[in-house]
Amino acid sequence: MMARALISVSDKTGIVQLAQTLEAAGVEIVSTGGTFRTLSQAGIAVQEVSQITGFPEMMDGRVKTLHPLIHGGLLALRDNEEHMQAAKEHHIEMIDYVIVNLYPFSATIARADATLEEAIENIDIGGPSMLRAAAKNHAYVIVLVDPSDYGWVGERLAAGEGFTQDEHFALAAKVFRHTAAYDALIAEYLTRQAGEVFPESISLTYTKAQTLRYGENPHQQAAFYTSTQKVYPSLQTAVQKQGKELSYNNIQDANAALSLLLEFNEPTVVAVKHMNPCGVGTGRDAHEAFVRAYEADPISIFGGIVACNRIIDADVAKPLTELFLEIVMAPGFTEDALAILAKKKNVRVLELGEFVEDRTSSAEHTLRDVRGGLLVQESDVRALTPADITVVTHRAPTEEELSELLFAWKIVKHVKSNAIVLTKDHQTVGVGAGQMNRVGAANIAIAQAGDQAAGCALASDAFFPMPDTLEAAAKAGIRAVIQPGGSIKDQLSIDVANEYGIAMVFTGVRHFRH
Repeated sequence: MMARALISVSDKTGIVQLAQTLEAAGVEIVSTGGTFRTLSQAGIAVQEVSQITGFPEMMDGRVKTLHPLIHGGLLALRDNEEHMQAAKEHHIEMIDYVIVNLYPFSATIARADATLEEAIENIDIGGPSMLRAAAKNHAYVIVLVDPSDYGWVGERLAAGEGFTQDEHFALAAKVFRHTAAYDALIAEYLTRQAGEVFPESISLTYTKAQTLRYGENPHQQAAFYTSTQKVYPSLQTAVQKQGKELSYNNIQDANAALSLLLEFNEPTVVAVKHMNPCGVGTGRDAHEAFVRAYEADPISIFGGIVACNRIIDADVAKPLTELFLEIVMAPGFTEDALAILAKKKNVRVLELGEFVEDRTSSAEHTLRDVRGGLLVQESDVRALTPADITVVTHRAPTEEELSELLFAWKIVKHVKSNAIVLTKDHQTVGVGAGQMNRVGAANIAIAQAGDQAAGCALASDAFFPMPDTLEAAAKAGIRAVIQPGGSIKDQLSIDVANEYGIAMVFTGVRHFRH
């Protein structure tokens, strides 16, 4: 009995060559709509599905393959006498190869002007049904959903060789991953359209972009998966201009640097080490911003990541090559800058592209796995507004001090809790991160700042449960403080601030970062 292949693809990549190989191998080809026209125009002998079913494609193509003469050929167990007898009685021919890919739902919803009606019209029904049927019956059917598999399958056919059951099984598993991801994307889109924030269940779909050498430590395997929808700017869409492949820790640190960098519109450079900022500076241009970020902590920047929100030119690139850095990131690089950075061939240079205006819409939720579950929360993208700020001390901050406090507040939001950040002239001078008590974080930041602590602004990611942090700040000469407030002992800290003439403001917003 002649083998039969059913081909129905939206992505026509490589399909003519595969069909020609199938035809040369003596396989009868059945197809639908646009795929039928493509194959016919290529001179391939092909039947339309309607010739098999006896029913025309109808309802704008919504109904064409959902028919017993198709699904019987996909699902029949070839070694089951009852199945084969039923197939004989109802004139059902077996289908041995299924090559199907689905309506471009992802590409449709990625368009800014896509309507809900267009999205729904691009929800494939027949395609997933055929794929799932063929994959379920993989013991007898070769099913292809990925054009990257056409090559080796075609070579095997051309050589007259068969396929192992392990290969049948692996292809079927890929199908179910594909259809699951397709359905998850549709579910996510429709859930968002329906305005549901935390539905009764969630399905996530990501595509493997890179197999990593290892994870956080060499004994851990790892891979980098990216969202189906493009996010700009991000590590997903960044273009690597030079350097070694990104590692697991590189990606973590680079994402932390980018997240902080997106808080700023003025020229800013962020240096990150172990997912905490070790130096942040703003300036009139990228060079001045870099100098301030570097001088903030010239020790910790060693082996770190530098991110800039302006195009990097030769004036910035040259001092970067004098450091040991893992990654340099920016919206773009001049040709001279790239030539200079090329002298440090192991440095990973990432071009982020233009920073979009809306930098938060693509990160509506953050996810964290826990043993036996997943925590999902809205992303912490809340910006501080003047209405949030309350002066709680006798002395209000000067205009210059308030500007410094707002600068420090943007940074402390991205430091691991408990977090204290000291800044002066829009440059970090002390960072206390990830401490078990707040005064401990303050002492670390103050010690790092040294003599520069006097006259600094201090930002705390959460309130002061005791006045000890304010006392330490006062003794160091800190002149202005920004913190959420909300402790039952707030007045004790306010009293200390008043005693030392410190201007303190409450935000009413905390930024824990565990």
